[in-house]
Amino acid sequence: MLFWIFLVSGLAARYAAGRRTLGGALLLCVPLVDVVLLGATVLSIQEGAEPTVWHGLSAAYLGMTAVYSRDTVRWADAKFARRFGGAAAPPRPELYGRPAVADAWKAWLKFLLAYAISVGMIFGLVVLVGTLDEGAPLLVWLNPLTKVLIYSLIWPIATTIWPGKAPEPEPAKEKR
Repeated sequence: MLFWIFLVSGLAARYAAGRRTLGGALLLCVPLVDVVLLGATVLSIQEGAEPTVWHGLSAAYLGMTAVYSRDTVRWADAKFARRFGGAAAPPRPELYGRPAVADAWKAWLKFLLAYAISVGMIFGLVVLVGTLDEGAPLLVWLNPLTKVLIYSLIWPIATTIWPGKAPEPEPAKEKR
């Protein structure tokens, strides 16, 4: 939640209020939220807290934000710049052919990286706890993460088989 609060606040300060320095400072807090969450999770477990599903969720979340937060900030920045700063709309990506196939596989590999970071952090917390039995609540997140990883393979495979065709050029209108 703090991720979104700092993101929207930073972009609103930068574009809507015209305070670029304040906006930049608030946007720098976006990755700090992840560092604080990681520190709080590790401290909680080191101080003897019973590992819960919530500790596992924080590890899964951190893996995702480590990979996707930069793209999310860029996307939101482009939207705010267009809405409040008068920036031009970005060009639309090609959604057919080789570019579509490359984009689909790139997106899946990005999720694979996020998955690997999340799983690594979950097992890192299990090591902090001591045993697999004690860390069982943390491992609960492996099931949904793995299912999403496997099911998300459908898109790049389907796009590779059926990459789509270029849209038909619009016929020129006759002048009367």
